[in-house]
Amino acid sequence: MTEPSVTQLLDAAVGAVPNGEVRSGQQAMATAISEAMDTGTHLLVQAGTGTGKSLAYLAAALLSKRPVVISTATLALQSQLIATDLPRFAEATAPVLGRTPTFAVFKGRHHYLCPAKLGAEDSNAETLFDEGDTDSGWLGQRSALGKDIGRLQDWANDTETGDRDDLDPGVSDRAWRQMSTSARDCVGTAKCRWGDQCFAEAARERARAADIIVTNHALLSIDLIHNRSILPEHELLIVDEAHELADRATSAARAELSASGLDRLARRSTGPCGKETATRLNEIADLLGAAIADAPDTRLKELPAGIREALTLLDSVCRDAVSAVGNPRQDAPDAMAKTQIKSQLTEAQTTAQRCLVDADDDVRWCEGDGRGRSLVVAPLSVGGLLGSELFAERTVVATSATLELGGSFRTAAGALGLHPGDEVTDVDDEADADEDRQTGPRWRCLDVGSPFEYRKQGILYVASHLPRPTASGLSPEAGEELLRLVDALGGRTLGLFSSRRAAESAAEMLRKGTDLPVLLQGDETIQLLVKKFKSDPHACLLGVMSLWQGVDVPGDACQLVVIDRLPFPRPNEPLSAARSEAIDESGGSGFMSVSVPHAAIRLAQGVGRLIRTQGDRGVAAVLDPRLHNARSYGGFLRKSLPPLWYTTDSEKVCGALKRLNASLMP
Repeated sequence: MTEPSVTQLLDAAVGAVPNGEVRSGQQAMATAISEAMDTGTHLLVQAGTGTGKSLAYLAAALLSKRPVVISTATLALQSQLIATDLPRFAEATAPVLGRTPTFAVFKGRHHYLCPAKLGAEDSNAETLFDEGDTDSGWLGQRSALGKDIGRLQDWANDTETGDRDDLDPGVSDRAWRQMSTSARDCVGTAKCRWGDQCFAEAARERARAADIIVTNHALLSIDLIHNRSILPEHELLIVDEAHELADRATSAARAELSASGLDRLARRSTGPCGKETATRLNEIADLLGAAIADAPDTRLKELPAGIREALTLLDSVCRDAVSAVGNPRQDAPDAMAKTQIKSQLTEAQTTAQRCLVDADDDVRWCEGDGRGRSLVVAPLSVGGLLGSELFAERTVVATSATLELGGSFRTAAGALGLHPGDEVTDVDDEADADEDRQTGPRWRCLDVGSPFEYRKQGILYVASHLPRPTASGLSPEAGEELLRLVDALGGRTLGLFSSRRAAESAAEMLRKGTDLPVLLQGDETIQLLVKKFKSDPHACLLGVMSLWQGVDVPGDACQLVVIDRLPFPRPNEPLSAARSEAIDESGGSGFMSVSVPHAAIRLAQGVGRLIRTQGDRGVAAVLDPRLHNARSYGGFLRKSLPPLWYTTDSEKVCGALKRLNASLMP
């Protein structure tokens, strides 16, 4: 059978969708990926909302003779690919291929039941309280945990996958942790007497045999950190939501220590290592906790004496304990417990040593939440890691709706570890590229546009007359402008705010000034709030960062998106501040290189909530005058946004909203 073309595969896939037709952006993207595979040149593709990019890259992926890995940033997109797009795609393309393409998901081990935990003699709720003191759990909690663990033990006899996503109804996180294991704690199938029953390993075997493997940025980042030893071999990697990869890689390379974490480590070490080790770890936990409590939330260029003392002691205790554990015999009854605690002690020791070194390429700081404070260390940059590991021995396609920032791909390419001098501007000249100028992988970029007519469908309004934001809350003038806009439309507003305080102020003002239903993030789950927002034609939904990225409300339910201020990172946020300082010291502008691109991506995501389908209409209103008035970066930010019709005229915008409201009245 003749090998099909990318056009034939795309036609078949799109033809399976009701009223489906191949869009020009889809065709351009699929063709460009096919060419990238042929030439080995990496590709950055900006594909606007509504392009249908998943079908485009899936069609091109099937031209590969070896497995293809697709990485997503969000569980929502991963679930959509596995549950919806890939099954439909496989069925539609089977007649063209002459076979049915296979696909599988590649998840971390903690997503699966662990047969070793299930088979352990102490697998019951009365003894498995790894996350806290068993004495602190009141009877109702212990009873609920016992019921959940009992359900998991019963389910283990019926499930073929052991995948938590297949368990319905689900169980608490605490119960799941008792019956699953992490990659750190897994002793490996060769050393585990339940290895032949391992759900995680069975899932990985299915992935290794599949044509298309779907994973996530977190696991992809771990694979990069561990020298590409986790994911199956493949020749094409498609990174969807690629603007998130650098942040996910930073998170994967981050490590932390806390008093509560060391207390847990002490409890777990009591049996395998003895009470003396546990006591010493408890003492170090108290010392570290007190030192962290007194430390500022800013970058720790020099470690406070108390923290340094605690880390030095931790390094010593962990080294002694690891040495004492040694290499347990595989047939010993406590082999698994000793192997796991050895791994946990080694990780704590490694983190302590990393924090003790005053390295220029790491950033240390303390942060806290409701569960206590932690000492954190993270890399100053992951560009080197991505540049050396991401693009080696495979072709990489990075795609997103927000890759072209300020009218250029250079910023996004740099975040992924690519060099401007290695960009290939003409695909026909790729084979003749000057090797002497090359410092890294060759790459090219492509913007396939969007099927939306943004200038006809929406307005970008900047309230340039308002005062510049100064506090973390909502200024009275911005609040009055918000009230005018919402009142003109009669609801149907998604408010995206830079702080919880600002969102609460806006909610209070709208509730006092209108009779509209006002939904505030935090009052209920996001899923329930979004459901209510979609169902009520007059509702307003207000919230912070998770709404900027994760809400998809097409149609008339969302016709006004209001953003209170430009989403720059906090000036005292340790990692961003350290990166800005490093660029300033090298002669560049940390603000323009770090803060402005960060704001551009977040702002584009927020404005992107407005137009989700070809029938959507509305206004994106930014209540921060700097988007219009700032000469140094205002234009850069505006060029990063969808090309909506632009105005600073408040009266015109209110008039347009009133007409839009009138057109929807019965």
